[in-house]
Amino acid sequence: MEKHEVVPDVLDKVPAQILDVKYGELVVDLGTVLTPTQVQNPPTHLNWIAEDGALYTIIMTDPDAPSRKDPTFREWHHWMVVNVPGNDVTKGETWSEYIGAGPPQGTGLHRYVLIVYKQQGKLVPTEAKRRKNPDTRASWNVRNFAKSNALGEPVAANFFQAEFDDYVSKLYKEFQNN
Repeated sequence: MEKHEVVPDVLDKVPAQILDVKYGELVVDLGTVLTPTQVQNPPTHLNWIAEDGALYTIIMTDPDAPSRKDPTFREWHHWMVVNVPGNDVTKGETWSEYIGAGPPQGTGLHRYVLIVYKQQGKLVPTEAKRRKNPDTRASWNVRNFAKSNALGEPVAANFFQAEFDDYVSKLYKEFQNN
């Protein structure tokens, strides 16, 4: 995470755990390069060492919007699930609908960071729910969100990298039709 500057661009320090992430059979391993086509749907597997009875928040963010060289929209918010019991994401509450990687053409590799926070109890986030709409997703900040919702330091994280492929054009057309 330090090699790819996730620390300090997104996180202050590397969490104690590496989040186990899979998209189908594809394993995310601290900077794995995947295509937007491969990650167009939410991960099929997320796992971390969870405490019995604890609730967690999962967030996916892109600090490289519109590009890593010029991150003027840092961060672009891709997904959030809150009130996840243990590590059973299917039983959590989707607060921001998943939008897969969508780096603009010619902007190179973007980092997509998946982060897990342990909640102090049931969480009602300080911001509105987000549908699959890009209008409220730019210039978001995971640190500010964690602070305003008393989440503390993340317990686990991982990230992959992706750059433009043909799926991104389809994603942008979907946005225009909503």
